[in-house]
Amino acid sequence: MSRRCELTAKGPQVGHKVSHSNIKTKRRFLPNLCNITFQSEALGRNIRLRVSSNAVKSVDHNGGLDAFLLKANAAHLSPRALDLKRQIEKKRTAAAEKKAS
Repeated sequence: MSRRCELTAKGPQVGHKVSHSNIKTKRRFLPNLCNITFQSEALGRNIRLRVSSNAVKSVDHNGGLDAFLLKANAAHLSPRALDLKRQIEKKRTAAAEKKAS
């Protein structure tokens, strides 16, 4: 399983560990990933994703998973999140057509 957020594409970064004597050695800064279950109103089910804690705050700020995915850039989403975005768009358009007729 890759260490990459499925919503924001945050991944590991590389930097230096600096000792007291200023000796620099390579190290990795890993993102704070957690398995979170989100609820989708459009799909009517729970969705489990591996996301960073920053992404959880962003989803809450944008008003839920559906709103976040509709606003999100498709290049940053994982294939699974991209599939969810398509499903949500499909449900929303179907509901809009049903409401119009």
